[in-house]
Amino acid sequence: MSLISLEGMEFFAYHGCYREEQLVGTKFIIDLFIEADLSKSEKSDNLSDTINYQDVYCIVKKEMETKSFLLEHIGKRILTSVKKHFPEILEAKIKVSKMNPQLGGKIKNVSITL
Repeated sequence: MSLISLEGMEFFAYHGCYREEQLVGTKFIIDLFIEADLSKSEKSDNLSDTINYQDVYCIVKKEMETKSFLLEHIGKRILTSVKKHFPEILEAKIKVSKMNPQLGGKIKNVSITL
């Protein structure tokens, strides 16, 4: 069993429940952890035998371009899409962080983990 980690992916997007969030936008940080059997690629040294990190990033980027009200919805869409494209994934975990949320005070970020 191996763990692929794509950490600190940054996106500027317009997710949120409030109109201002959807107009102004903010920065989001995505951390994605994928468990899979990578023993074939460990031996072959062939990109086609593994989960291509660039392809995963492109999937995440595409999902981040679709507006959502909730962080939970963003996370679920990303997990579903990544698993659909890579059925060899055994487990996956995602953390979606919204930076500098407008909650009435100074807050670095809010996040959910699925």
